[in-house]
Amino acid sequence: MATKTTAEKLATIQQGYTLEGATIELGAAIIDGELHKDAPVRLPLAMMNRHGLVAGATGTGKTVTLHMMAEQLSTAGVPVFLADIKGDLSGLATAAVGSDKLTARTQSIGQPWAGKAFPVEFLALGGDGNGVPVRATVTSFGPVLLSRIMELNDTQESSLQLVFYFADKNGLELIDLKDLRAVIQFLTSDEGKDKLEELGGLSKATAGVILRELVNLEAQGLEKFFGEPEFNTAELLRTAPDGRGVVTCLELPTLQTKPMLFSTFLMWLLADLFEDLPEAGDLDKPKLVFFLDEAHLLFNGASKAFLDAITTTVRLIRSKGVGIFFVTQTPKDVPADVLGQLANRVQHALRAFTPEDAKALKATVSTFPLSDYDLEETLTSAGIGEAVITVMNEKGAPTPVALTRLRAPESVMGPAEDALVRSTVAGSALLGKYGTAVDNPSAYEKLTGKGAAPTGPAAPEPSGGVPAGQSAPAGYDVDAEARRIEEEILGRPSSRPAQTPAPASQAPRPPAEPQPQSQPGGVMGDLGGVLGGALGGGLKSMARSMGTQLGRELLRGVFGTSSTRRRRR
Repeated sequence: MATKTTAEKLATIQQGYTLEGATIELGAAIIDGELHKDAPVRLPLAMMNRHGLVAGATGTGKTVTLHMMAEQLSTAGVPVFLADIKGDLSGLATAAVGSDKLTARTQSIGQPWAGKAFPVEFLALGGDGNGVPVRATVTSFGPVLLSRIMELNDTQESSLQLVFYFADKNGLELIDLKDLRAVIQFLTSDEGKDKLEELGGLSKATAGVILRELVNLEAQGLEKFFGEPEFNTAELLRTAPDGRGVVTCLELPTLQTKPMLFSTFLMWLLADLFEDLPEAGDLDKPKLVFFLDEAHLLFNGASKAFLDAITTTVRLIRSKGVGIFFVTQTPKDVPADVLGQLANRVQHALRAFTPEDAKALKATVSTFPLSDYDLEETLTSAGIGEAVITVMNEKGAPTPVALTRLRAPESVMGPAEDALVRSTVAGSALLGKYGTAVDNPSAYEKLTGKGAAPTGPAAPEPSGGVPAGQSAPAGYDVDAEARRIEEEILGRPSSRPAQTPAPASQAPRPPAEPQPQSQPGGVMGDLGGVLGGALGGGLKSMARSMGTQLGRELLRGVFGTSSTRRRRR
């Protein structure tokens, strides 16, 4: 094939990125070593829900790329979610100050630049940080995602799904970890063995393993991430009074000690959005763009059920107006079934210092369309703030591959001042909704006969007594068992306070037999609930299509999620 001239290559890129609708401006093309500001590289705003990948070695500029894209999305009225792992993205709330170096860069690519601040909402997972606390109830989080955090195998994950089904069926609300612990402890007790036998496929030994893993989570302090008030993911879809999209930054400063929790919680947010949002079709702009940083953490060691659920979510959430951008080091960090759905690619430089690096480089090159670049050379020689780009154009075809010098953000590239973050959080409308944890009566209280601990003005006072038929067996103490297991795991005395045993005359009873559902649906709806809870996503969809109220109450989403809002509909 004849080699193209520089002018021909330039014409190809100019034509490929000539778009009619609103766009996200990414930068200017570099062709044969020369920067051409008359060859802008851009991404159609309407194609942002076709998902994307931002990849590259550490230090090549991935975070700045997210920053720059988030600014333009916000300006276009599109809400943005960012996993702010290092705290660097909080600078979006502060206007940047120009410099000679910055001016030279922006002028070289034809970027009109002015320092700007953007509307930012700061969240913190479980209150672990400065932001508004984000929590999920255990029942909403679901068995598939919880199994991921607990690192259960496939058999144990299936067994946990049966535990969730039992709790759903018997009206045992799983709000926090102690609720789930109480249900499992009941099923493994002498009084609960009949119930355990009814759940075919759940052995007492497996339930015991799950219980140990659960108590281990509590011993590590992870219980604060589960509870009420549960975060409503619709909060991520807000716009500011001036019409700009709100940029939501979720931080977890202790990520290095909880990487699995962080990545899995991000997937819960997506799964909850997926279940809540209506079909939207092709929109002029997405309802939300979700940047999922450190994406490799999401897939490392994932079970088949978890990977299948991710693939399904990515494939279907597009039609609900949500775009997902995975951020990681190399495309090989993302499973092929997911990678094949990422139409928009921003690939920063890769390093090839080892044979493994060289293999990853070749694999990355193979995922790009044919181009006028020697991509192996280009990807190893690209500078900081440069990336190889191809996106989906307005007709659904890939644009020409272009080495691009990327635009500069207009807000501060780095952390915002702590005082600004604190004042922003203090003035947030979300703080009143989610700032104070509450502990409403739930499965733990029903099975133990103990009242919920007061947690603040929002916590309701416990009612006088526990309903008959919804309390624990005589002589059974969930807290004592939890203390024993914690001491065995940690090799030190438990920090849990000992509880005063209830008088024998007040000994609670095991849960009563579940009463027939009054809603329509009958046997078919009940069967759908059993199969959906025990066997996974495909049967859930089938049962949901029956349209029964029973199915809506008991069946769970693609990840086994079941938010409070959906259960109350």
